[in-house]
Amino acid sequence: MADQATKMEIGISTFLEATPDPKTGQAISHAQRLRQAVEEIVLADQVGLDVYGVGEHHRADYASSAPAVVLAAAASMTQHIRLTSAVTVLSSDDPVRVYQSFATLDGLSNGRAEIMAGRGSFVESFPLFGYSPDDYNELYNEKLELLLAIRESEKVNWPGSKHRAAIRNLGVYPRAVQNPLPVWIASGGNPQSAVRAGMLGLPIAFAIIGGMPEQFAPLVELYKQAAARAGHDPDKLEIATHSHGFVGDTNEQAAELFFPPTQAQMNVIGRERGWGPYTRATFDAACSPRGALYVGDPEYVAEKILLLRKNLGVTRFFLHINVGTMPHRDILHTIELLGTRVAPIVRKELARE
Repeated sequence: MADQATKMEIGISTFLEATPDPKTGQAISHAQRLRQAVEEIVLADQVGLDVYGVGEHHRADYASSAPAVVLAAAASMTQHIRLTSAVTVLSSDDPVRVYQSFATLDGLSNGRAEIMAGRGSFVESFPLFGYSPDDYNELYNEKLELLLAIRESEKVNWPGSKHRAAIRNLGVYPRAVQNPLPVWIASGGNPQSAVRAGMLGLPIAFAIIGGMPEQFAPLVELYKQAAARAGHDPDKLEIATHSHGFVGDTNEQAAELFFPPTQAQMNVIGRERGWGPYTRATFDAACSPRGALYVGDPEYVAEKILLLRKNLGVTRFFLHINVGTMPHRDILHTIELLGTRVAPIVRKELARE
C-alpha cells in the first residue's frame, strides 16, 4: 500500500435509489435495483476502483436496508475492491449482529470488508426496531463502544447498559479475516464526532453534500488534534469524504444528465425537512470548482478531487451516485470513467509529490 503522502483511494457510494424516474414517473423495483448494484460493484472492481460502499436506509425510495448482504452478493465475483457500509446505522442495530454480518462478508471477500458506523441522517430505523430518536446520541455511544469491544476480543464481556443487556464471556463468531476488522466513523460535520474518532484513533468519513468542502478543514484539524492528545499518530490517520457527483463525457452532458434526478430527490427530502426548492442555480453553484458537487468530465472531476486533497488531506474519496433514479447505463458509464480516466489522473498527480 502507498504511504500516506501519496495514498488516495477512489470509489463509489450509493443508497441504491429506487425513486420514480423524473421523466417517466416510473420507479424501478427494489429487486432490480439490487441486481444492478451487484453489476456496478463488479464493474468498479474491473476498472480499478478501490472501494464500493452501500448506505443503510429503510425507506421505500431506497433498496439498501441490508448493505452487508448486497456486498456479499458481489464478494465472490470481485478480486480487489474493498466493500463497506456507507453507513451502518449503528444506533438502531445490534453490534453483535453488525460484527457477525461484516465478519461474514470479510470471510467471503478474503479480507476486504469494512464497517462505516454512523448515527444516520434519517431516523426511520428507530421506530422500526423499537428505539426512540430521543436516545439518538446515547444509543450510538454505547453501541460503538460494544462494537469495538467485539472486534478486539473473541470472548466478550459487556456490563450492559440502559439499552443493551450484559454479555458474560460469550464468543462472537465468525471472526473477521482482518484483525481488527476496519471500523470507520461517519460524520456529517459534527465536531463531537470528529473529536470522538480522533480520540479512538479510528478513520473518519465526512459527508460533504453542500457548501464548500474547504469549510471542513477545521473539523479535520479537530480530528487530528484529538488523535494526537490521545497518543495516536495524526500522520497515519485515514480521512475520507463522500460527495454527490457524476462523470460524463463533457461537463455539459454530465450536468444535463445528473440535474433532473438530483433535483427530484433533493426536493423530496427538502419537503420532509423544511428546505426550500432545489434549483438549477443551486446545482450550478455546487458544480463550480469550489462547490460540493463533483459533476463534469473526467479531467474536471479529477481537478476537483485534487483540490479536495490539497485542502483537507483526504486519503479516500467516495463519489455518491446516484442521488435520484438514473438509467443504469449512465451509472455504469460514470463508474467506468471514474476508474479508467479520473483515478489515473489523480494517482499520477499524487505520485509526483
